[in-house]
Amino acid sequence: MFEFYTSKELKPKGWLLKQLKIQAEGISGNLDKVWRDVRDSGWLGGDAESWERFPYWLDGFIPLAYLLEDEEMISRAKYYISRIVALQRPDGWICPCSDEQIPKYDTWVIYLVSKVLIGYYKCSGDESIIPVIYKVLKNYYDLLSSGKISLFSWAKYRWFECFIALDFLSERYDESWIKELGLILKKQGIDYNTLVERWKRPLNAWNFETHIVNLTMMLKSEAVSHKLLGEEYTDNAEYLYDILYKYNGTPVGLFTGDECLSGLSPIQGTELCAVVEEMYSFEKLYAATGDPKWAERLELLAFNALPAANSDDMWTHQYDQMSNQIACIKFPGRPIFRTNTANAHIFGLEPHYGCCTANLHQGWPKFALSAFMKSGNTVINALLVPSELNDNGIEIKLETEYPFNNKFSYFIKTDKDFVFKIRIPSFAENILVNGNTAENTGELSFNVNKGEEISLDISYDTVPYFINRPYDLKTVRCGSFVFSLPIKFEKKMYEYVENKVERKFPYCDYEYIPKSEWSYGFSDGMLKQSYHGISEIPFSSEKPPITVSAKMAKIDWGLEDGFDTVCSKTPRNTEALDKEEEIQLYPYGCAKLRMTEMPFVKK
Repeated sequence: MFEFYTSKELKPKGWLLKQLKIQAEGISGNLDKVWRDVRDSGWLGGDAESWERFPYWLDGFIPLAYLLEDEEMISRAKYYISRIVALQRPDGWICPCSDEQIPKYDTWVIYLVSKVLIGYYKCSGDESIIPVIYKVLKNYYDLLSSGKISLFSWAKYRWFECFIALDFLSERYDESWIKELGLILKKQGIDYNTLVERWKRPLNAWNFETHIVNLTMMLKSEAVSHKLLGEEYTDNAEYLYDILYKYNGTPVGLFTGDECLSGLSPIQGTELCAVVEEMYSFEKLYAATGDPKWAERLELLAFNALPAANSDDMWTHQYDQMSNQIACIKFPGRPIFRTNTANAHIFGLEPHYGCCTANLHQGWPKFALSAFMKSGNTVINALLVPSELNDNGIEIKLETEYPFNNKFSYFIKTDKDFVFKIRIPSFAENILVNGNTAENTGELSFNVNKGEEISLDISYDTVPYFINRPYDLKTVRCGSFVFSLPIKFEKKMYEYVENKVERKFPYCDYEYIPKSEWSYGFSDGMLKQSYHGISEIPFSSEKPPITVSAKMAKIDWGLEDGFDTVCSKTPRNTEALDKEEEIQLYPYGCAKLRMTEMPFVKK
């Protein structure tokens, strides 16, 4: 339904530009200098990992470089793409393995590297990339159709990811093998609708069927594949999302998964790869359907779950984030997580597996590239973040501090007629357009005529409120933000070398040790939001742009049995132990240690 703009047409501004610069100055812009799985990757002829990690990193690094117009980063991106292209054999195979290894090489990375090449093409405009992608997938078709290889492991569970490249080719080549490859992939791939019963009762066991990243990727499967396959779109994603969320949902729109589905407990975690892949699924779902629910869910993830799992300077990250996370200290024995290790929740270069180290980088750049989209002569502002669009005679500048402040100024110039639409979130109240009241119908629409210059001033209100959570707990939400009780902490730094990987400042490991009380419940329903302004770090853990004041009282919460750094799943007693206090709640993404799901106290 909608097309994405490229980094040549759409640029981030304001706080979003600040966030992307922080990312570039942190691990995203430097991973190839400090982490051997990228620096010494088999894709570059090195002896390190030769599968997903190098293309994972490029999938975020390339759009980040071009959005920032950073010539040094762009130069590196071009060099790395040239090295990948140089790997391609005459028959089209492009992955770094021998002929003997091909039948056992997990070809999910074919989908990933094709997506990376498409991203590079859209950023750079390099037409020589198109035949490279063609040869990659034609060779893949030849191998699959002849029976020389088949889908297994990750490729079987991520078969739909290939359709991003297949759609790209089908727009440029009218050749029957493209659809035939799609049919083979769907036939050999897993049907997730047959697995839903397994999602309702999570187990302490690792498997592909409940793997959280597979499932967040899966949400877009129908959206990206139905067109090429000639199938009717049924919104199957909503059916699957509802089941996952009912049995595994968190307040910030995630599903628990540490590393597989983990139920509704606020002390289970969610892998960072799942955050960025769920965001990407929502971006593709909104573009394919125009359904505003996907954009609203996308913003919920971007403004809460994504910043929560990264340190303020974006040099370090968590593998697992928890809704109620009172400490990030390595477990001395068995971890609370179902299948992850004892260090999965600390902040570092490579806590637990390195997949998140490689994959976290796509989150903010692809989000920025989803701010405006187009369909025919219609342009829609899908995500209400500060941006500037220049598209063949259409100039739109959006100045805003959203989501921290709900005021928007649009400046539009054009030499053509077009329809301009603005998505309005479902929670917006008292909408004003140039001072006039407007009804919330989900979007505003304007007919813009050639030669016009238009200014639009739009604002609306949001009100903090409680949402119900399992186990008789509550969470505070306002607009696209979830709010948490912040826990003060100190950092303990660890510098060391393990498996030839050096951790040293600023990309070493850190434990976050709590230094303030966290055993609270809400004492009344009065909530008040305050705006403080955006600092140089938009999601600062020390200077949050907004807070919500809440009346709270201490309770006897207690620790989970067998742990001294994990609060119990539910409080032992909800009776107030002391007098009422007024406490400032922080946005979830700003509170690195936090209590998010809490009860009302018994007075």
